[in-house]
Amino acid sequence: AINVIESEKDYKVEVAAPGMTKEDFNVHIDEENNLVISMEKKTDNKEDNKDEKKEGRYLRREFSYSKFQQTMILPEDVDKDKISASVENGVLNINLPKFTEQEKERSKKFIDVK
Repeated sequence: AINVIESEKDYKVEVAAPGMTKEDFNVHIDEENNLVISMEKKTDNKEDNKDEKKEGRYLRREFSYSKFQQTMILPEDVDKDKISASVENGVLNINLPKFTEQEKERSKKFIDVK
């Protein structure tokens, strides 16, 4: 589940990721200037179960694998150099700051006509 929130200063992307840590995520800008969010989680859970058989012991293993990838087209007014991301309480938060008016003017490239 993804939320995208826009304010005057930035866009915020929230990705629900219960049980995930920052090591499980990869957030980057691809060659087409899209924001790519990917997550990969491998777990190996072991659980002893002694209740089923009194004369023996069973070992229970569960393997689970989760993978997720989302690509988002970035708006033109996002300052790609200032994008940040953090994980808190099972939510990946990505902050996409917008250019200020002064930065927009500076980013314009003027070509000298000769």
